Amino acid sequence: MTKQIARSVVCRVVGLGAAVLRTALGAGMRRIVPMPQVDVVPEGRIVDLPGRGRTFVIDVAGPTPTAPTIILLHALGCTAYLSWVATIGELSRKYRVITFDQRWHGRGIRSPRFRFADCADDVVGIMDELGVNRAVIAGYSMGGAVAQLTWQRHRDRVAGLVLCSTARNYRGTRRERLFFPLVTAAMHPLSGYALARVERLAETLPEVPSVEAADPVAWGRVEFRSTSAWSLPEVLGELGRFNSAPWISEVDVPTAVVVTERDHTIPERRQRGLAAAIDGAQVRTAPGGHASLFLDAAKWVPVFLDAVKSVTERLEPSSEVAV
Repeated sequence: MTKQIARSVVCRVVGLGAAVLRTALGAGMRRIVPMPQVDVVPEGRIVDLPGRGRTFVIDVAGPTPTAPTIILLHALGCTAYLSWVATIGELSRKYRVITFDQRWHGRGIRSPRFRFADCADDVVGIMDELGVNRAVIAGYSMGGAVAQLTWQRHRDRVAGLVLCSTARNYRGTRRERLFFPLVTAAMHPLSGYALARVERLAETLPEVPSVEAADPVAWGRVEFRSTSAWSLPEVLGELGRFNSAPWISEVDVPTAVVVTERDHTIPERRQRGLAAAIDGAQVRTAPGGHASLFLDAAKWVPVFLDAVKSVTERLEPSSEVAV
């Protein structure tokens, strides 16, 4: 595939993905589904991970020094704030909560290529930097794939899993089996160009995002635009390569799967298939679609909190120590 053809394919993907997401996060959202209302947006900071890079991290203390630690991994095209701002406050009433911008997203690490293996290793890099020995890893959509891989690569550091709106792989339909290889082939000669575009946007961002959310729609739009649309095809290519089916049945830590029952992006049956593959996984069902954690937070957050509780109640005593 020539660079010219590849660029044409990727530009179509970038344009379509950006248009869909920006439409959802634009003024029309106010008429369709209210943005989540939050009293306080927790502050974060830039953290240097030795040998890995710099990323934006939010670390909210729990009620006690020994409260279990929950690490939240965001969805594709989002940031830590954009995915989890409606959840952090309630979650921190019982747990220490950590979340961060993943690679090629927001103020996350920029690297020559986007790989889930690197994302999983970043989780442990942040745990090391913040003094966390073991944690419950919770991931939404793309973040759920990274959470699965974090367990697979670092089993001694993962105390439990909460997997939300995610699956064992993303090539279940014929269209997906055609789409993902096309994106991968198109991105291979353009990864350097895409990274340059991602870095160009990152250089224009303030070091830390605003915590002023008096106008949630405007705040959400700014936060969304902190991720370059050029990250989408690179990340989609990696999503298409992900497949935990050969090893997910080996998961031996308390696990909960949050299923979004009206999900048109990752169908309910595939989410339930993930749960069925993990011995002892408990299922919690939310009534909305794939963006429920943000666009329908009032209904989704209580389901997620119950899923986290179901995991932390099953932790071994040695796993309950946060640091």
